[in-house]
Amino acid sequence: MADVLPVLIRAGAATLASSVAAVGYAAVIERNAFVLREITMPVLDPGSTPLRVLHISDLHMTPGQRRKQAWLRELAGWEPDLVVNTGDNLAHPKAVPSVIQALGDLLSRPGVFVFGSNDYFGPRLKNPLNYVTNPSHRVRGEPLPWQDLRAAFTERGWLDLTHARREFEVAGLHIAAAGVDDPHIERDRYETIAGPASPAANLRLGLTHSPEPRVLDRFAADGYQLVMAGHTHGGQVCVPFYGALVTNCGLDRSRAKGPSRWGANTQLHVSAGMGTSPFAPVRFCCRPEATLLTLIAAPMGDRDTATDRSRSQPTASVR
Repeated sequence: MADVLPVLIRAGAATLASSVAAVGYAAVIERNAFVLREITMPVLDPGSTPLRVLHISDLHMTPGQRRKQAWLRELAGWEPDLVVNTGDNLAHPKAVPSVIQALGDLLSRPGVFVFGSNDYFGPRLKNPLNYVTNPSHRVRGEPLPWQDLRAAFTERGWLDLTHARREFEVAGLHIAAAGVDDPHIERDRYETIAGPASPAANLRLGLTHSPEPRVLDRFAADGYQLVMAGHTHGGQVCVPFYGALVTNCGLDRSRAKGPSRWGANTQLHVSAGMGTSPFAPVRFCCRPEATLLTLIAAPMGDRDTATDRSRSQPTASVR
């Protein structure tokens, strides 16, 4: 026993040191290692010209997050045709000016948005095990100034798609877009936008903060080619070679971030987001991100050849 004890002590010390190093990396390095993902998705009607869409989500901004704000400001240099914001912009009652200043010139470009729970309510300290053992548990914080944020967005020309259907032109393309309020806190009322999306549009686009299957099913049934969402943080803490442990919603783990199909004719893009709750400021194997989507025309017809299948699959790269 005397010989075993030093071995156990050394093993315990090594495990503790590794754990501390991992937490330090997740909290200090990866949480601030912002990345722009570039994805090509064949979703537009045949004959459409490409459309560049910048998807941002889950900023969870506080006034002091200078590094995040500076990186977000740089994204305007990519000159997207359309900006899509899928909510959870705020993590502090005084963060609205920080969000607006960080978005900067992006607010001068065409944009659409819906809100998430952390636009309406501030974050609260939670037991992280609830994400696994009791995912339906909801803890709401203090009210946030979402009206001020909405006014700032709409005054600069962005369209609020919360329970609204809008049609507009961007880069010579006709877009029919609709959105719902956050399903995660049961604010969604899909019946207010229900009905087939305009068949005349080059792109039929649906927005929701939380990618709840019940909402995705409705968008797909109404003929939307692309649905964009956030909320999951990509799992936030992932396991190498396994992926996300949870999605914090009804979506399966395999779709925690990035592009996937939802049904036969609808594609889904879930952003892993740029932020975290101030009470859980870590990311592991899941870098904070924005995504530049290049939407291109889908292949014509229903031919099921290997070439057609390859052309209909999204492709991705990282900057």
